[in-house]
Amino acid sequence: MKIMILGSGAREYSIALALKNIDQNLIFFFSPGNGATENLGTNINLEKPLELANYAKENEIDLCIVGSENFLAQGIVDIFKQHNLTIFGPSKAAAMLETSKSFMKNFLQKYQIKTAKFLNTNSLEKAKEFILTLTPPIVIKADGLCAGKGVIIAQTYEEAIDSASKMLSGESFGDAGKCIVIEEFLDGFELSIFAVCDGDDFILLPVAQDHKKLLDQDKGPNTGGMGAYAPSSLASEDLLEKIKKDIIIPTLSGMKKENSEFIGVLFIGIMVVDQEPYVLEFNVRFGDPECEVLMPLIENPLELILATTQKRLKNTKINIKKEYAVGVVCASENYPYKSSEKTEISIKSIPENTHISYAGVSLSNGKLMADGGRILVCVGVGKDIKEAQKKAYELCENIEFKGKQFRKDIAYQVIQ
Repeated sequence: MKIMILGSGAREYSIALALKNIDQNLIFFFSPGNGATENLGTNINLEKPLELANYAKENEIDLCIVGSENFLAQGIVDIFKQHNLTIFGPSKAAAMLETSKSFMKNFLQKYQIKTAKFLNTNSLEKAKEFILTLTPPIVIKADGLCAGKGVIIAQTYEEAIDSASKMLSGESFGDAGKCIVIEEFLDGFELSIFAVCDGDDFILLPVAQDHKKLLDQDKGPNTGGMGAYAPSSLASEDLLEKIKKDIIIPTLSGMKKENSEFIGVLFIGIMVVDQEPYVLEFNVRFGDPECEVLMPLIENPLELILATTQKRLKNTKINIKKEYAVGVVCASENYPYKSSEKTEISIKSIPENTHISYAGVSLSNGKLMADGGRILVCVGVGKDIKEAQKKAYELCENIEFKGKQFRKDIAYQVIQ
């Protein structure tokens, strides 16, 4: 079977690695891929959806899996389906749950799904008026895609107004910030919920928790994610039932009413306040780094993906291992502030029940080089969360590159 995976990060590497571990005979193509995906398959440097569809047709690709939200925003799923190609991911219209925060918030309001009080606007005057009705901290979001960085949590009215002004003028995030969402700040704990959906039915994957801040104890600036673990004991059965009944089912039903049937991964950022789940945001693909800890826990990931594309999730049994996974991101020296010099990666050994998922890496004269922001993810799997964490950090200590930085407390919320 030939599989094309779209994206270049550790998420895409993890998907391929999990599938390859199940079936060594699978043949992979990555676009664009990274310096390490070449060990799993073939990198093809095509960017345009139509070029990729033509390549898939010419090379008889059996399945395309979209990792990156940028491809979804371009409507690649619609184009592949027009060419009668099998692809895993939502249509361009359904992907608006992620690609437009204002669409998402209006959708939540329309279908009475709990979320923070908000205002969508492109007017600085209206923004100021609404900001002054809230109590700091205040959340300011760019409407469009910003690679997970378009959110400011302002501690004062002045900071909130300044952030809104910089977004609306295009100074902060260019066109992505020309419309903004202002929200009340919800105080609770966050969870990452992943529902794999075929339009009608869904399968809930283990609950994960991401660590967005750069430094231990959730200090420092926001990043694309410094690590994750799954499953999280913070999600009780009662809470999961509420999430299914009050969020996932109304979302799938609402999207059908909007003529935008949702097929693919619905990734819900949840804030739990007094045991009530509120939607912070929707994403429409696997999270990164959450994907890296979910993939090792799914026994039959290929069957999950194929059942989704064939709309037969209702009659499909997906087996989840009774294990835990922790992923620790090793980032470059200057991340997330600026780029760092390219530097060689050396690996002493890979301990049992661990593996590396590669992200910002390239090849130079046959050597693997750290060449990005988030370089790789060290994943450990164990019978409990402490063992998984110990394994992940054991692997971290076996990897060297100049300026390597990583958090020392991933999964601290459930280990304290």
